[in-house]
Amino acid sequence: MSRKRTRSRSALPAPAGTTGRGDRAGRRLLAGVVAAGTVCAGLSAVPASAAAPEPVVSRGVTIPAFYTPPTQLPAKNGALIRTEALPLGLSIPGLDGRPMPGTATRLMYRSTDSAGLPVAVTGAYIEPTAAWKGTGPRPLVALASGTMGQGDQCAPSFALQHPLTLSGDTVSVGYEALAIYRLLSTGAAVVVTDYVGLGATDRLHTYVNRLDQAHALLDAARAARSVPGASITAASRTGLYGYSQGGGASAAAAELQPSYAPDVPLAGTYAGAPPADLTSVMKGIDGSALAGALAWSISGFAQADPDLRAVVDANISATGKAALADASTMCVGDALFGYGFTKSNKWTTSGKSIGDIIAADPRAKAALDKQLIGTLKPTGPVRLATGVQDDIVPHSQARKLAVDWCKKGANVTYDAIVLPNLGDKILTNHLVRLITDQGNAVSWLTDRLSGKAAQSNCWSMPLQP
Repeated sequence: MSRKRTRSRSALPAPAGTTGRGDRAGRRLLAGVVAAGTVCAGLSAVPASAAAPEPVVSRGVTIPAFYTPPTQLPAKNGALIRTEALPLGLSIPGLDGRPMPGTATRLMYRSTDSAGLPVAVTGAYIEPTAAWKGTGPRPLVALASGTMGQGDQCAPSFALQHPLTLSGDTVSVGYEALAIYRLLSTGAAVVVTDYVGLGATDRLHTYVNRLDQAHALLDAARAARSVPGASITAASRTGLYGYSQGGGASAAAAELQPSYAPDVPLAGTYAGAPPADLTSVMKGIDGSALAGALAWSISGFAQADPDLRAVVDANISATGKAALADASTMCVGDALFGYGFTKSNKWTTSGKSIGDIIAADPRAKAALDKQLIGTLKPTGPVRLATGVQDDIVPHSQARKLAVDWCKKGANVTYDAIVLPNLGDKILTNHLVRLITDQGNAVSWLTDRLSGKAAQSNCWSMPLQP
């Protein structure tokens, strides 16, 4: 894979309407992936025994050396590569002297990417201060974060230490802390994955890649068992939790667990607003406040899939390529300010939208079809919740995922959240449900971790919107 080092800078001009600050982040993807299309077959980090590598700086934020993977990786998926103490940015001392809500450890562990190659992934494990009052040993929740961005400074584990990163170059908010802390308050331990390439400095984050995300989440659950001081065991019931990008990751992981990680004792999965059909989702985010996420998905897939890379090379204009490279170091806040409401036809040579180009090209369509979630039966009960007004991750494709799973005989609790339209394409219809349904999601998953059975409501699908 191409290295993601910001010390190399592209000479391309900044896209129209930007300040050019992304140049500081190194339009490194463009030269290595989008323009040149070069792929290396292994990790290219400097060995630990060599001289210290030049620090990676992403939009003015120095990424700690911890996030640079070693040359050699362990043989087994989920094996720990390294750990270190992780100070939580939002923490208070408890009456017994232990920090609340828990004690955190930064992780690097081995996983397998969508090409079948070993990859180093970072994340965090949090041992809760609260006691587990349910049945069985303390359970574990593997949490997949919602969209944070594509720059290394946006990594969820980094956000646990720095809940707000705000400078003239980048804006990142650790909004998943609320869900993480609510889960910890139940007495469950939590492990958070940074996904492939988000944080780890050897490659670009493969945003919404079904296999990469599912593998990273399941291997995080495996890695958590080996964290020094962790109270969870191989017998601990495990839950998957995710909303938006994280909902897609948890949904894909539930499908792949039987074949990829049968040793993970999966008790239940919460998948909120999952982007199950990327063709539909790309149309939803094109021209929206989160249009920058379209750039992240295109760049990530161009890195991982030769067929999509060929389509990108042939159809994305110089302006578009510069925009993709610029966006590749952005967090959500940066993308909202830099590319909010941008239409993708401004990035193509033909003036057609990226969605239309993909739909008309059999290679690109086939590449995205491989990302479809819903072709396999998930393990254990799943709660799938989607807002009927969601126009960023369209409600219709999430509902179809529930229908597809029900047809396969899965145990699905489907919940269509009915709220008024809170504004077209401005993220409110997508984000409000993240908050309003969070309590129900945590309660449902806690019941599964306690061993309580879930009753499928697939029978109600014809009656639900």
